[in-house]
Parts: sequence; structure tokens; C-alpha cells
Amino acid sequence: MSEWRDDIFDCLQEAGVRQVAYVPDAGHARLINRCHEANDIRAVSLTTEEDGVALMAGAWLGGDKGVLLMQSSGVGNTINMLSLIKNCQFPLVTLVTMRGEWGEWNTWQVPMGQTTQQHFEVAGVICYRCDKPEDVKETVATALRFAYYTNSAVAVLLGQRLIGAKIFPED
Repeated sequence: MSEWRDDIFDCLQEAGVRQVAYVPDAGHARLINRCHEANDIRAVSLTTEEDGVALMAGAWLGGDKGVLLMQSSGVGNTINMLSLIKNCQFPLVTLVTMRGEWGEWNTWQVPMGQTTQQHFEVAGVICYRCDKPEDVKETVATALRFAYYTNSAVAVLLGQRLIGAKIFPED
């Protein structure tokens, strides 16, 4: 069985994604590295997630498909910019590594992690979820097709059971 992050990369390649924007995140690190290594994908590091929403709109206007990678803690930063996607009917695909769920130790991650899906849905973003590696490839491929064929915003929430809870040794 392949590694689920490699399955995501394969989906991006098959869908013709040419731009990937991201705020650095350990949960996406392998995928980010694969995108940087690919000759046909431009990987762009961001300082804030809302810049990624604008970059994805610009990519679409320029004829490219793009994907925004972020962590659930950054979703709140995108709320105002998501109105651009909804009002202008651009497609948006975002892959979100979840925090604040199963096995979370950092209480600062919990409030946004527990409300990520609701924030997206209120903003008109359709949410799909993956908690098992075997669901990732089909879910991401479906999200890409749906977003690009219907000019819709779709978020794939990559659950903490999938990415793994961060464990730190006790002092």
C-alpha cells in the first residue's frame, strides 16, 4: 500500500494541478517536498493562508489549476477571502491537516480544530473528510473533479487519526 501523501501527489498530477500554495506544516511536509521536486508544479510558500485563496483565484484566471494546503488552525485566516471564491465562482481545493481532534495535546489547537468544518460550511465550502489512508486517494480525486467541473470550493479535511497525533516526551 502506498503512503497516503503520495496518493495525494498522484491525484494532483492526474488532475493537472500546476500550482500548490502552502503555509509550512509537518502534516503536509512529504507532499510539499514532492511538489517542490516536480518539474510541472510550482510550489509557493505563504506567510498566511488567506494569501493562498487569492493565489488560487489568480492561478485559475491564468489558466492553471491549484491546490491550497493548510492546517486547521489557519482556516480562520481565510474566512474573509473565501467570499472572493464564492462571489466570483472560482474553484478552490484546499487540503487541511486537522489539529485539535483525537489525541491532541495542545489546547490552543482545540477551538479551531473542533469548528473547522462548520466555519467552512458557513462560508459555502463543501467538506469531505478522510480518517483512513485507504480513503484518501478517492476522496482527493473526487474533490478535485467536483471543484474544477462545478467552480465550487471544496475542503478535504485530513483527520488527526490519519495524520497522527503529535507526541512529545514528558519532562
